[in-house]
Formats: sequence, structure tokens, C-alpha cells
Amino acid sequence: MESEKQKMKILCLHGFRTSGKFLQKQISKWDPSIFFHFDMDFPDGIFAAGGKSEIEGIFPPPYFEWFQFNKDFTEYTNLDQCISYLCEYISTNGPFHGLLGFSQGATLCALLLGYQAQGKVLKEHPPFKMMISISGSKFRDPTICEVAYKEKMKVKSVHFIGDKDWLKLPSEELATAFDNPLIIRHPQGHTVPRLDETSTQQLRTWITNILPQSNNAISNNKKDEQERPKELNIINDQKERDIAEPIRP
Repeated sequence: MESEKQKMKILCLHGFRTSGKFLQKQISKWDPSIFFHFDMDFPDGIFAAGGKSEIEGIFPPPYFEWFQFNKDFTEYTNLDQCISYLCEYISTNGPFHGLLGFSQGATLCALLLGYQAQGKVLKEHPPFKMMISISGSKFRDPTICEVAYKEKMKVKSVHFIGDKDWLKLPSEELATAFDNPLIIRHPQGHTVPRLDETSTQQLRTWITNILPQSNNAISNNKKDEQERPKELNIINDQKERDIAEPIRP
């Protein structure tokens, strides 16, 4: 009963032209202990994929997208509708304690956090406590940036950044929009990375420290947990090829 009370409800937003079920599969490569305190919700995007999905033949359809954009990611179609839908979904199915997103989903998560902090959306919803961003980025429209990223977000955040990810620099830039972010680097590309033992423990500790009554859940090895580095590199000798990911946010 006690552990149920501590569970954090997390909204998980998938990447471009994939699905909630695919994101669930992507993060299933992480140690299950990471999600012990989470109650995770994986909705599908509101629009059917408007073109070829890069996971065709790898994972079964249907595929979805949250909104559309031009090749420079400076102009967006249906973004307002997407935001309205997500705010309604959060209000109806929440409250949510945190957000997790990959690529387009992570970019949306950060936008929601910034908009909420500035009083633009979710005024009646409690402030989110955390965000896990995997290959996220900022929107590039100045009218969005001057609101969403006006001030550093106080939400606890983890940012997974791939050395070979085409969104490496935008992901680093997104991390600067947060106060005291934890950055976890990995040698892979635009993907949800596999985690080694060290990074798994770091992520588990980060989660434990933001749980309600987290002092009761800290492990005996307090010294190692309290001295976590600001930035962490994943040493990954996994030979199995990870599933290729869409090339757009």
C-alpha cells in the first residue's frame, strides 16, 4: 500500500510517426527497477502518420504524429491543436507528476513545462515534478521561444544525448533551458539508449531523490548517491543493434 502511494504518474510521449506502444517497447530495454515507482501512460499522437514511418517492417502499425513541421523545424502545422489536446488529456487523466518523451515527444514535453511555468497552459494542474528527455530539442519559432524558454525551468530533468544523434546539439541546447539538469551521454544515435549498470544506478537514484518521502527509500550507499555527477557517459559494449529511429523530431 505504501509503495502504491509513492508511485508517480508519468505521461510518456512517443516520437514522430511511431506510437505509444513503440515508445513502451523502446524503454523496455531499461532495467525494470527504474520504473518501480512510476505509473506510466503511453497515449498515441492525434494524427495518423502523414508519410512513411521509419519503423515500418520493424514494429507493426498504426503510426502517429503529434503535429507537422517544415524541414527547418521553424513552421508548424496543427501544433495549437496538439497542445490543446494534450492539456485536455492531462486534465482528464491526471494529475501527472512528470513527463517522459522521445524526440518529437520530448520536444513537446519541454514546451508544456515552459508554457505551464509562464501561466499559458495547465493553470489548474499541479506543477510537474520531473521530466525525462531523450533526443529532445527546442522549438525554433521565436514567438514560442520567448514564452516557453523565457526563464530556466525549475523542474528536475534528465537529458539523454547521443554522440551520433543528429539532434545532439539541439538536445544540449534544450538541457540549458532547465535548472541543474542531469545529462546522460551515450555513444549511439537517434535512439533510446541501452543503459549500463552505472547509468542505471544514477537514473534510479535521481528518481528516488524526487519521490515523496524519498528519505525512506534511499539505499545504504548514501555517499555514492549524493555525489552524483552533473554529466554521465554511458559505456555501452552492447553488440545488438538498436532499432533505427525516425530522423525528425
